[in-house]
Amino acid sequence: MKTRTLLLVVFALVFSVAVHAQDDVFRVAAVAPSATNDLAFSQSMFDALTMIDEEMGDAFEFTFTEGVFVVDDAAVALRDWAASGEYDLIIAHGSQYGAILEELAPEFPEVSFAWGTDVNTFGLENVYAYTAAAEEGGFINGVLAASISQSGILGVVGPIEVGDAKAYIDGFQAGAAYANPDVEVLVTYIQSFSDVPLATEAAAAHVANGADVLTGSAQMVVGPIAVAQENEIPWFGTQSSQAELAAESGVAFQVYRWDVILRDMIANIQGGVLGGEAFVLTLENGGLEIQVSESLDEESASIITDAIATLTEGIVSGEVVVFPEDPMATPEAGS
Repeated sequence: MKTRTLLLVVFALVFSVAVHAQDDVFRVAAVAPSATNDLAFSQSMFDALTMIDEEMGDAFEFTFTEGVFVVDDAAVALRDWAASGEYDLIIAHGSQYGAILEELAPEFPEVSFAWGTDVNTFGLENVYAYTAAAEEGGFINGVLAASISQSGILGVVGPIEVGDAKAYIDGFQAGAAYANPDVEVLVTYIQSFSDVPLATEAAAAHVANGADVLTGSAQMVVGPIAVAQENEIPWFGTQSSQAELAAESGVAFQVYRWDVILRDMIANIQGGVLGGEAFVLTLENGGLEIQVSESLDEESASIITDAIATLTEGIVSGEVVVFPEDPMATPEAGS
């Protein structure tokens, strides 16, 4: 009797594994440091996975664990997912998770992992890395911001001076200088991705110092957006669209389209390539998309849309260089 029971248990386990292997459903698990509606980094990945889910239908499933800012908590989730054998791709959406994957991935060589924003795969064949050339959209936003500013002073609120946040802000400064060499860009890094009160204070200080346009990066930008609305000045965003929250203050938003690289990862994994490659979102590959706020009047929207198209074409072709060797290069100097 015991032997028969044991055989039935073994058969059930084998059958379960076989069904999973043959059901043709691609399963993804992702962990992120903030909420899926943060209007910034975490939402950008959640929106991308939702888009893939809508495209693939029954052939795709994903699990998303949000608000896991504590790295040790993320490590537990990532290990549990890897050990379960249920997922084709496990995503650690946050640069703070890199050390975890570097240690965890070698223990599960048959599981594919991805993390960002970074380009380091740690030399592991089952790790993908991904990042965004955020400086490209930052440059475009900087050009637009400098072009509409009346005071010639722009305010920027950043989180920590690393990764795509720094790239965006550096690009914004370069774009502002490209449009107007005399523009002044006030930059404050608050050393936090989530401290809304501190970000609000930094934005208010910029306005008090003459800034009549604001921008920023990370989930704490809800504070600076409120400052922009209160002072009725333009807001430029990045990572996700903040158009609804920014309302009349919103102008243009660089949106991260992670779905562009997720499709490549999925195709690779289905073809047996579990990792070893870094992906970058760019204007050229469609991974970076500049969206114009619907709150703008028709004439303003048309002018800004045309300017975005021209700048995008210039960056993609190489005619416009985000970080030129000659920092004094301007449209006039280059003409």
